[in-house]
Amino acid sequence: MNPELAALAQSASVTLVGLMATDAWEHTRDGVVALWQRARPERADAVAAELGHTREDLAADAGTEDELATEWQGRIRRLLIDRPEVAVELQRLLDKLAPGASAPSTTVSQHATAGGHSRVYQAGRDQHITER
Repeated sequence: MNPELAALAQSASVTLVGLMATDAWEHTRDGVVALWQRARPERADAVAAELGHTREDLAADAGTEDELATEWQGRIRRLLIDRPEVAVELQRLLDKLAPGASAPSTTVSQHATAGGHSRVYQAGRDQHITER
């Protein structure tokens, strides 16, 4: 599986389970079931039931959140392997449900050489320099 789809499956599962205990749950459930309905209609009812069971498990023991997210990561990963074209729709759903939650992290690599009386200022994000 390509790394982008694996990261998407991981992000989606964490977002999905994280939203189970929020007011956004019904909208989240409906979006996930609709996604399965379009990609694998024969599994949509089972996925709806599994979502309900996962939510009940989470309500009974909040300490299982990571385990439940891992289970959903597997389900989502299998869906993306079978139907990679679903990735765009899944990303769109994640963006609606939890904007910014699924944004990929950025790696910054910087190299600098200073000599004599020179200075080097580097930053991966904001930088404020005040010199006297």
